[in-house]
Amino acid sequence: MKNIFVQGAILPEQIAESIAKHSHKKNIGAHEIFLGQIRADEINEQRVTSIVYTAYEDMALTKMDGIREALFSKYDLTCMHVYHSLGEVYAGQLCLFVFVSSKHRADAQNACQELVEQIKKELPIWGKEVFEDDTYQWKQNN
Repeated sequence: MKNIFVQGAILPEQIAESIAKHSHKKNIGAHEIFLGQIRADEINEQRVTSIVYTAYEDMALTKMDGIREALFSKYDLTCMHVYHSLGEVYAGQLCLFVFVSSKHRADAQNACQELVEQIKKELPIWGKEVFEDDTYQWKQNN
């Protein structure tokens, strides 16, 4: 089981490095990437400054492993990488990196979209939206 969690924001350098590592794989014809970024939403006249992520890590990793296996069975995929932040991530920073590779673009695109939806719906990961005045509320996934 691969650990998908990273502490803090996902850095652009991490994304570039992950993409670069695939240049030697000559059987890949398509990559699909999803990047989740923290928005500075305004809710009840308060602006979100960050989100603090927590997770039931063991359960999330087990569920992620099952999702991964199901998508590899459903689509002709070459690679799949998922990184999700834990801890505090500030507005404008990245909190989710999903990277799917395949021989053909349709498989990569469809698998990536399905994967993001399943991560949001099925993994026990919670976000606490922190406002400018240090009050907070639990984020609703949408």
